[in-house]
Amino acid sequence: MAHFDVFNGDADGLCALHQLRLADPRDATLVTGVKRDIALLERVAARPGDSVTVLDVSLETNRAALLALLERGATVQYFDHHSCGPIPRHANLHAVIDAMPNVCTGMLVDRYLGGIHRAWAVVAAFGDNMAQAAQELAITLTLRAEQLSALQELGECLNYNAYGDSEADLIVHPAHLYHLLHRHADPFSFLHAEPVLQRLRAQREHDLELAGAIPPHAVLSSGRIVVLPDAAWGRRVRGAYGNFLANARPEEASAVLTPNRLGGYTVSVRAPLSTMRGAAQLCERFATGGGREAAAGINHLPAEKMQAFLQSFSQTFDTA
Repeated sequence: MAHFDVFNGDADGLCALHQLRLADPRDATLVTGVKRDIALLERVAARPGDSVTVLDVSLETNRAALLALLERGATVQYFDHHSCGPIPRHANLHAVIDAMPNVCTGMLVDRYLGGIHRAWAVVAAFGDNMAQAAQELAITLTLRAEQLSALQELGECLNYNAYGDSEADLIVHPAHLYHLLHRHADPFSFLHAEPVLQRLRAQREHDLELAGAIPPHAVLSSGRIVVLPDAAWGRRVRGAYGNFLANARPEEASAVLTPNRLGGYTVSVRAPLSTMRGAAQLCERFATGGGREAAAGINHLPAEKMQAFLQSFSQTFDTA
């Protein structure tokens, strides 16, 4: 029987799968892509008796494909922290889903495994811009301050790599990055042995510097909206710059937009860190929007909807 590991290509998806396979090694076909490429289950050619593990991709987005897999006789294990609506009831579905704003998928896997590879859950939480949750989780690891900072940088760099509108925008394909990670049970071993981190770090710093030079498109009472240029670096840095703005102004919301090939915009939204609520509510008002309460996005915002987005942004976060 075949097994498929389906995961978001960001830090959370990578580290969630890495923890799970350190504890339960399996030969698997990997199914992944850029961070926003989340309709992944429709790519899984599972047959009766096959098994599928899904990590950090929206059940709501994949509901029809999930039900089709279950009806074909596949067994599915599902870990996720995105808003998903009703969880299907099926004997072959084993779901571990928690949409609370201070929980990421890596933390859910950490709970499931009893903390045996917790350092990677800390990396996942830092990558998902959950610094407080990461620091609280790390208490049990008795790390030095410089070690904790190193895990934070690792999470942020892994997460940065997943952003882009296509695989051509990425520095490293997430499947290859997972194989590099999976050589190392200890994240500090990865940090010292794999030169890919230096590539990611340097590119991330360069892209953030370019983004910081772009003036805001709009500054509202509840936060700010930034439109980056139609360039690979802008698409890559969209999420990282959103996290930067959230950390720099924790009482404000932010949205970072980049032009897309459909003539509109791809949008990354961050709720204020002080509340960690409202991002999903805002993005779900638009046809291709979704995510979680602290961080969400819109795959395609038509250009003529920009004013409606600005109004919805204000309405959402002025009352959050």
